[in-house]
Amino acid sequence: MAARIYQRPKNAMQSGKARIDEWVLEFEQSEARHADPLMGWTGSGDTQAQVQLNFASKDDAKAYAAKHGIAARVHTTPERHLKLQAYADNFN
Repeated sequence: MAARIYQRPKNAMQSGKARIDEWVLEFEQSEARHADPLMGWTGSGDTQAQVQLNFASKDDAKAYAAKHGIAARVHTTPERHLKLQAYADNFN
């Protein structure tokens, strides 16, 4: 069972920064998806891919994975760069 640990990204559609300090442990897909012959929907029998666990810190997520024998990869969060400019710069 493989998983990935990452920090929740900022929502691009909103200016707020709620829940960006949370860390998420998300299980990777262990079975390929296939199309349902009757409805045409894609799905799989892998129920672990639906599980998403939230933690307060990266260390908590890593400790949980180690305790339960989950091979987890930690994805680092890229730095946020702000481009500060005045509204009047749009008309230069």
